[in-house]
Amino acid sequence: MKKLFIITGEYSGDIHASHVVEALKAINPDVEIEGVGGENLRTAGVKLFSDQKKMSAVGLSPKIIIDHITLGKRVVDYLINDYKPDLVLLIDYGAFNLSVSKFLKRAGIKVFYYIPPQVWASRKWRINTIKKNIDEVLCIFPFEKELYESYGIKTHYCGHPLVSQLPPKADRDNFFEKHGFDKNKKLISIFPGSREFELKYLMQVFIKTAENLQEKHPDLQFCLSHAPNLSDRVYEKYLKNCPFKVIKGENQALLSVSDALILASGTVALEACLYQTPMIIAYRGPWLFYFIYLIVRCIKRVSLPNIIADKSIVPEIIQGDVNVNKISYEIEKLLFDNTYRANNISELGKVRSLLSDKNSSNEVAKIISNTL
Repeated sequence: MKKLFIITGEYSGDIHASHVVEALKAINPDVEIEGVGGENLRTAGVKLFSDQKKMSAVGLSPKIIIDHITLGKRVVDYLINDYKPDLVLLIDYGAFNLSVSKFLKRAGIKVFYYIPPQVWASRKWRINTIKKNIDEVLCIFPFEKELYESYGIKTHYCGHPLVSQLPPKADRDNFFEKHGFDKNKKLISIFPGSREFELKYLMQVFIKTAENLQEKHPDLQFCLSHAPNLSDRVYEKYLKNCPFKVIKGENQALLSVSDALILASGTVALEACLYQTPMIIAYRGPWLFYFIYLIVRCIKRVSLPNIIADKSIVPEIIQGDVNVNKISYEIEKLLFDNTYRANNISELGKVRSLLSDKNSSNEVAKIISNTL
C-alpha cells in the first residue's frame, strides 16, 4: 500500500488538504494517509500525527519558536524512521514546511508543495530553497507557473481552490431573516482576521469605524464575522461593549450578501472578489513586523484581487494610515458613489476571468495518484 503524509499549518490549509484527500480517495481508495492538520483532515479520514493548533500561532516569542522546532523534529524523525512515506505533500505554511523539506530531501523522501510560498510577494530568495528541496510545485496562480519554471523547478498549475470550492451566493432575504437584519438597510460586514494578533490591532478601529458610519448614516447596519478557528473566549476579549451582531461559521454567506466589506487582508479578499462584493482592506500589526515586511517585500500591493489584476481595484489602507476617518471615507465611496461602485464591481468580475476553471483539488489528487 502506498503512503502519503500531508503537512498543513493553518485552518485554510486544513480545508484545502481535506478536499485533496477526498478527491484522492475517489481515485485511489487504497492510499494510506497520515498528516499534521485539524478537524477537516480528521473528518476526511486522515490519521493525525499532530493537531495544528499550536502551529497557527503567529510571532517570534521563544515559546512559539520552540514549539515549531520541536514539532518539526518530531515530524521529520517519524517520517524518516517510522512512517517512511512514498510522498510528502506540503500545503502552504512556508516557514515551517520549507524547513522540514530540507531534512526530507536529504533522507531521499519525495516532496510536493501545494499552495507554495508567495515568493513573488516577498522573500524571493526562498525560491532557491524550493528548487533545492521540492520535487514538484503545485501552484494556484497562473503567473506562478512561469516564475517557478524560469528557475528550472518542475511546476503544475492546478487552478485556485476557491474557484471550485466557493459555494454559490446565499439568498439575501433568507439570510437577513435568519439573523434579524433589516432588509431595507444596507449591510456592511467586518472581517477582523483569523489570528489573535489581528484582532488585537484591528478590532477596535473597525468597531469605532462602524459606530461612526452608523451615526452618520442610520440606514446602515453592521455585523462582525467570527473566524471559526478562534475560540469564543478570544473573540469576547476584543468585543467589550460591541453593539453589533457577531456571526460565526457563515463567512462565505456573509461575504456574498453584504453591500460592502471591511477586511483584514488574506484569502477572504479573494473570496469577496469572486462574489463581486465591494471591499476595502485595512491592515496593521506590530511596527517591527511591518518594517521587516517593507524590507522583504517584492511588490507593493497587498490584497490578492489587486495582485492578480496587477492594478489597484480594492482600496488598501495599511499600518499608520489605518484610522476611522480613512476607512469611513472609502466605505462611503463604495456605498454611495454609484458610478465608482459599479466600476468597482465590474473590475472585481474581471479578476475571476483571470483564474482558471480547473478543479484544483482534483488536479492535485490526479498528480499525486499518478506519482504514487
